[in-house]
Amino acid sequence: MAQGAKRTVRQAIGVVGLAVGVALFLSVAAARHGFFDLGVYYGAIRYWVHDGGEIYDFLRPFTQYGFTYPPFAALVMLPMAYVSWNVAIVLSVSASVVVTLALLWWLLDPISRRAGWTRWFAIAVALCLAAAYEPMRETVNFGQVNMLLLFLVAVDLLRLLPSGSRWAGATIGLATAIKLTPGIFIVYLLVTGRWRAAVTAMGTAAGATLFAAALFPDASRVFWTEALWNTNRVGELSFVSNQSLRGVVARLNPEDPSTVAWLALVVVVLALWVWRARSAVAVGDEATGLALTGVLMCLVSPVTWVHHLVWLLPALILLVDNAMAAPAGSRRRRRLLAAVGIAYAFLISRIVWAWQRDFTGIDGFLGSNTYVWISLALLAFLPIRTATHQTAVETAGQEEEGRTRSGVVPVT
Repeated sequence: MAQGAKRTVRQAIGVVGLAVGVALFLSVAAARHGFFDLGVYYGAIRYWVHDGGEIYDFLRPFTQYGFTYPPFAALVMLPMAYVSWNVAIVLSVSASVVVTLALLWWLLDPISRRAGWTRWFAIAVALCLAAAYEPMRETVNFGQVNMLLLFLVAVDLLRLLPSGSRWAGATIGLATAIKLTPGIFIVYLLVTGRWRAAVTAMGTAAGATLFAAALFPDASRVFWTEALWNTNRVGELSFVSNQSLRGVVARLNPEDPSTVAWLALVVVVLALWVWRARSAVAVGDEATGLALTGVLMCLVSPVTWVHHLVWLLPALILLVDNAMAAPAGSRRRRRLLAAVGIAYAFLISRIVWAWQRDFTGIDGFLGSNTYVWISLALLAFLPIRTATHQTAVETAGQEEEGRTRSGVVPVT
């Protein structure tokens, strides 16, 4: 058997083994949510379309949870009113898997080219590891839209903006019209001086919102004047799943969390983000700009449930990228691989839930906010890739093309 074929067999066996290991891990560690959030969307849309009720009046039976997204999101989800519950589940899971594959390809391809990894093998390993990642498995099991929004933002920052497309900013605008929090990426475009893309994003978000308002004036009025401000619809701020700075402050004093303390923390974090984001864009490192802004969004949003932390995925992948760019055996490579390994281990562990009922004391403060500490570390210390790093990626791609044309297969 040829060397390349032997390597393919070894890799296939490795992927199967990893997939089995992840499946066993999930059978023990994964919480079962029964597509709860998807059920809220599905019930609200059907109540609106088939029962003649207002979408923001709907609450899932025996809960306080209702539809919390803008009317444009309801328009996007409208097809759910005409399919069965099982079909809605299949569409939700399939969409999350497809966009996750696309995102992994965009972020991992430069690493695999430079390191000489087989691309299918790198993607397969990454997909298995992503399946074990708590925010990802929560997103899929809740039936959430997080990965779809991350994909829309990544289309802009990893594809449209670097290519100089006149449509740069459009998909960020669409993501913002579906859910308000991705609007932080419009701020990112502004603070990094991409005025045209920022205007396009704002125009797209406004246009989509006005289009939905023209179609559904009553729903739009209710959302912007009432539902948006009703925080009881999303749950308790001190709940351990809220891994934002607001959650940290709320768990210090659940009865009367300090808004002043929260805002002071937000200001400090914003200042750090502006400095680091501008530094990343100055050297053309758009992927790190995406990663830093995703981390910031999780930190400053009043509510960041664990499943929202899929926005940390780009930062974790870029840690691997920076590690593999360092010389083999170097202290820098070891440190970065250790950092991503530790962060990933915590982020698959459900560790914060150990303090779900009692987050008092020093151990409660440290343990119940574990994912916040990881987010802060990523914001402060995620390396910014230099122009030399970017050139190395391009050179590796050209070398790989040359090897492919000459029939030489890398053995790494």
